[in-house]
Amino acid sequence: MIITVFGATGQVGKYIVTKALAQGHHVRAFGRNVTSLMDEADRNPNLKAITGYVFEQRDVFEAVKGADAVLSVLGGSFDGTDKTRSLGIKNIATQMEKAGVKRIIAVGGLGILPDEKHEYRIYRHDYPKEYLPVGEEHLHAYLNLKQSSLDWTFLCCPDIKDNPGDDRYVTAKEKIPTPNLNKISAGNIAFFMLQELKQNNYIQHRVGISDSVE
Repeated sequence: MIITVFGATGQVGKYIVTKALAQGHHVRAFGRNVTSLMDEADRNPNLKAITGYVFEQRDVFEAVKGADAVLSVLGGSFDGTDKTRSLGIKNIATQMEKAGVKRIIAVGGLGILPDEKHEYRIYRHDYPKEYLPVGEEHLHAYLNLKQSSLDWTFLCCPDIKDNPGDDRYVTAKEKIPTPNLNKISAGNIAFFMLQELKQNNYIQHRVGISDSVE
């Protein structure tokens, strides 16, 4: 499978690239600075490091053209002033539609899941106000995918821990999973995303995720 990874050198992206290559996939690793991947790309014919800007239509189109799937783990500022998540996803979705690529899995925050009263948890009265700007960025990213014609999955993550994970995690469609440890290993996000590309259990759904063991 040919997989384009946006945010390939970030906290989650680096694990996706490593695990996807180990599974025999062909990986297009896209980012503004992919120099850390250049040596590996020289050694591994299954890895292509692509320097590009996620707001540039041509850069993104060329990165997704001919791919089987796209994985987006775009980051951005915490205060919401950086629109990489929302507008980046919008451009990715647009270029995927132009290129005829349908499948995308993207990462967002736990606040985009519903609860018993709200469609989005970020609008609960007790939702931490300091998390609201980045939560709204995740919301706009989700809505941009929902309004597209793509086969999307939106992964709603709690606190992400920078470790390779152990493939022990729980997921739930359109809700917080049980148990919920309020954390998820970056490597376990990678495990899930690659597994979901095979199983397609959550097409056009939000997914809650959590590590299942401490």
